[in-house]
Amino acid sequence: MATVDLTSLRLKYRSEKDKFLEENISVKEPFHLFKSWLAEACETPEILEPNAFCLSTVSKDGLPSARFVLMKGVEADGITFFTNYGSRKAQEIESNKNVAATFYWLPLRRQVRIEGIASKVSREVSEEYFHQRPRASQIGAAASPQSQPIPSRDYLDKIESELKEKLGPDGVVPLPNWGGYIIRPNLFEFWQGQTNRLHDRIIFRLPKPDDDKHLVHNGENGWVYERQAP
Repeated sequence: MATVDLTSLRLKYRSEKDKFLEENISVKEPFHLFKSWLAEACETPEILEPNAFCLSTVSKDGLPSARFVLMKGVEADGITFFTNYGSRKAQEIESNKNVAATFYWLPLRRQVRIEGIASKVSREVSEEYFHQRPRASQIGAAASPQSQPIPSRDYLDKIESELKEKLGPDGVVPLPNWGGYIIRPNLFEFWQGQTNRLHDRIIFRLPKPDDDKHLVHNGENGWVYERQAP
C-alpha cells in the first residue's frame, strides 16, 4: 500500500506567512475578504479547484454528514451550489436548514469556515444554470437517482444510454429533480496557518446582545468581528 509522506508535504508549504492582522483587512466585511482570498486561491496553480468546499449537514435525528461540492457563485448575500434534490444532503437540508461550508487552500495555508442557513434558489435560476452545463453533465444528472441504492454500474449506464437515444443528439434535456441552494451566512471564520502553530483566526458574525465591547469590534454592513485563540 502506498503511503503519504506527511513530513515532506508539510515542508513543501512551510514558508513563513505574514501575520493575519485586523488592521490589514481593508474592508471590515466578510464577503469582501472572502472574495479576496478566493481570488488569490484561483491564481495559485497548485489549487486545482479553489471553489471546492466541504458541505456539512445534519439529519432530523441529529446525525452529521459531510461531502465536497463545488461553489458556483458568490452572491451579495450568500454562496450557491447545485445538487440533486433527492440526495441525502438535500433531504437533510429539508429537515434542518443549518449548514456549514469549509474551504481549505493548503498551498496558502488558509481555511474559511462558513455557517449559515440554506434554502433553494428559484426554479428559473436552477434551470438557467442546468442548461449552461455540458450536455454530458445534464444527461448524467438526469440519469442518476442520487443517494438511492442501485443494483450495479450497468444499471446507470443503461439509463444514460436510453436517455441519449430518446433525446437524440439535439433534444433538450429536461430539468430533473435538481437545482440550486444558497447558503446565507451568519458566521465566517478566516484562518491563516502559521509555522509556530499560533495560527490567526478572525471571526465575522452577526452581533449578540451580550457581546464584550472590549473584544468584539463593529465591522461594516451589520457585521462584528473578533479574534479567537487558535
